[in-house]
Amino acid sequence: MGAMQLNFQIMPSERELASRYLGLVASGERTPSTVPLSIRLHDRMESLETRWRALEAENKLSLHQSYDWCRAWAETHACKLLIVEGFSGGRTHLILPLEIVRHGPVRTARFLATSFSNINTGLYTEEFHFLAAPPRLRQAFEQARSQFARYFDLFMLEKVPLNWRGETNSFADLPSVLNQNAAFQLELFDDFDRTLAQVNAKRRRKKFRLSERRLATLGGYEHVVASMNEESRHLLETFFRQKAARFDTMGLPDVFRDEETRNFFRRAIAVPAKDGNYPLQIHAVRLKGENDGRIVAIAGLSRKGDHVICQFGSIDDTIAADASPGEFLFYLAIRKLCSEGVRLFDFGIGDQPYKRSWCTIETPQHDLLWPTTVAGSMVAAVHRAKAGAKRLIKQNPQVYSFLQRMRSGKTEFVRAGDDAE
Repeated sequence: MGAMQLNFQIMPSERELASRYLGLVASGERTPSTVPLSIRLHDRMESLETRWRALEAENKLSLHQSYDWCRAWAETHACKLLIVEGFSGGRTHLILPLEIVRHGPVRTARFLATSFSNINTGLYTEEFHFLAAPPRLRQAFEQARSQFARYFDLFMLEKVPLNWRGETNSFADLPSVLNQNAAFQLELFDDFDRTLAQVNAKRRRKKFRLSERRLATLGGYEHVVASMNEESRHLLETFFRQKAARFDTMGLPDVFRDEETRNFFRRAIAVPAKDGNYPLQIHAVRLKGENDGRIVAIAGLSRKGDHVICQFGSIDDTIAADASPGEFLFYLAIRKLCSEGVRLFDFGIGDQPYKRSWCTIETPQHDLLWPTTVAGSMVAAVHRAKAGAKRLIKQNPQVYSFLQRMRSGKTEFVRAGDDAE
């Protein structure tokens, strides 16, 4: 396919403001005036790498659109890439890494790896806020509708916070529906005591000491932060086994069972940390003494800037279950991250009791639905209805648990939220 260029103007009447705007950008000033924005579509990532990495450096943008995260997905999945690049004045201002997914004859453009994303923002510059200020982005999409329709019937950008870290998302003007799941975060401070004070510090310290004593009776423990590839791979494979056993016990489908999915995380964990950032790093609680080497809790963390996301977690509930090892590991990890400049710990998408017990921030997420064809409009309507139905179902834990067991082919009763650790 190569690079396909689609050119359109955000506001044609403002063309004469181009030189003035570029001069203001060069001098560091901001202005709501805009110049024409153009769109290029790409079917490969490589030619965009330098511009891509420059955009992803912005602290507030999601790790899930970073180059290494997306490349790990593209290299492990047979997906049809569509990278949207927006540029103006010779500079790239927007990158949306998408894949085209077919459901029958309908083509949907979605974020890469969206099934395993906790929060999506896309990548864009500060100036893009002005280039795409309402109603300019919507007008731009309208003008490009027929050209986009050659490649997809529906933009379905899922799990996008319309307000994130004090800033309104530039895509907030597009049609959207509230996602059935929110994401949950805890603000971190240099002072761990100040961090804990937000979430009942006295109770948490007491629970931590109790867990520590119980682990001591088993020979003690160590907090492992995997730094070598071999150790990282070993812990990741241990996670896959623990999670599969946990899901099986609970009668839930194992979302990590596919080899493509496992290879994606294997690829992500092999990317070395750079400037304190890492696509995936494994934390674990490993027992010592007579149970030396036994892993009782695992958490996979990603860091970009001052934001850390917990991508997944598991426990071995055949030993030390009374020590609440999953909760114990979060305490250890958060304590460590407070001293490393992290300012937001993200427990990810999905409502679970253990997340609410830790978190002071609940972030609603939206699915942006912008159709380019009649077929896309029909799929968007169905998606809105499904999202509403899922929200209602998730408000009833027993119904949700039953449907999950039906999906896995098992019907024994399990308590909703039991997979929290």
